[in-house]
Amino acid sequence: MLLWTRIVLVGLICLSLVSPGMGCGPGRGYGRRRHPKKLTPLAYKQFIPNVAEKTLGASGRYEGKITRNSERFKELTPNYNTDIIFKDEENTGADRLMTQRCKDKLNSLAISVMNQWPGVKLRVTEGWDEDGHHFEESLHYEGRAVDITTSDRDKSKYGTLSRLAVEAGFDWVYYESKAHIHCSVKAENSVAAKSGGCFPGSSSVTLQDGSIKPVKDLQTGDKVLAADDDGNLIYTDFIMFIDRDSSTRRLFYVIETDSGEKIALTAAHLLFVNSTSARRSAIFASQVRPGQKVFVFDSTRLVPVTVKRIYTQEHEGSFAPVTVQGTVVVDQVLASCYAVIEDHELAHWALAPVRLAHWVSSLLFRSKSQVSAQNDGVHWYSKILYQLGTWLLDSHSIHPLGMSVYSS
Repeated sequence: MLLWTRIVLVGLICLSLVSPGMGCGPGRGYGRRRHPKKLTPLAYKQFIPNVAEKTLGASGRYEGKITRNSERFKELTPNYNTDIIFKDEENTGADRLMTQRCKDKLNSLAISVMNQWPGVKLRVTEGWDEDGHHFEESLHYEGRAVDITTSDRDKSKYGTLSRLAVEAGFDWVYYESKAHIHCSVKAENSVAAKSGGCFPGSSSVTLQDGSIKPVKDLQTGDKVLAADDDGNLIYTDFIMFIDRDSSTRRLFYVIETDSGEKIALTAAHLLFVNSTSARRSAIFASQVRPGQKVFVFDSTRLVPVTVKRIYTQEHEGSFAPVTVQGTVVVDQVLASCYAVIEDHELAHWALAPVRLAHWVSSLLFRSKSQVSAQNDGVHWYSKILYQLGTWLLDSHSIHPLGMSVYSS
């Protein structure tokens, strides 16, 4: 089964690589101009994704009511977009208050509405609820949900409006009634947690000349300390970041050993532990337990050292470096470069086209000096792999805090 999964995966990857519309930024494509995407309206009472609103696959759990006097009130931000009509029947401005993520998606949707129906605007009938008008644990109480219509209140448009809301990036869209569409988003901290696999920018790696360099400062062509398949130390090329975020604060697991080493990484990142059935195995950071052994660099070799304790800590910035070898020694501890998918070998195999592109680039531009890595964001190739993984792999093989592929 795994063999067939790999065959299908490589076929789809190859198709994506030769697709004329695929690239790492704006630029000219080849052939005819792409036609606008055809929108399929949602049916009445349909919701996307097809799971309950407050589940991990949609907008996530309810985190408590926000009132004007609560500490969390600062999480809400007013939306004064003139392209959106706010009903605000309470005349308190409450409907304009929402989380930043909800605001971003709503503003994006407003543009889509005007493009779809010139002269028509997006209309919000319900936003943040401070008066208890909704059912218990409604996301309206957290500013994470809005009820919307078009300004002309043409009900024949609501199916398409629902689809536009999906395309705008709302985490859950429900054609709830003939009178409005319900849309909601994940909590801000949930979005931060869904970061795939990364290290804090303050983490460090060892370069071939023996110097120490922060992960955030890595440049293409840097040779960093890693390990081969047999556990032997090796210096390998840093290729790129498959995920890079310089400013967002995220929650990291800190794995501390008996000898004092500490490595911080996100829950979905793979870390090598000493296994009884094999020399080493890769497991999610969130699955590491005290008493297990991780591999620590002791100046000449890697040695298994017992994990003393595990705790969580917030850091600003997160970086997911990829090396030719697929491994990297971070803060003296050996880690995988991969995350989200619980199979280091499969992930390394899937990144083969990236390594090939790096090899070709190295041959063609060998004389060029080092260049800085790409800008912040999830690399397009990483997004493709994640999406393919959700289609082809068992759900148990994917960490529940996988990448927020569609986050803006």
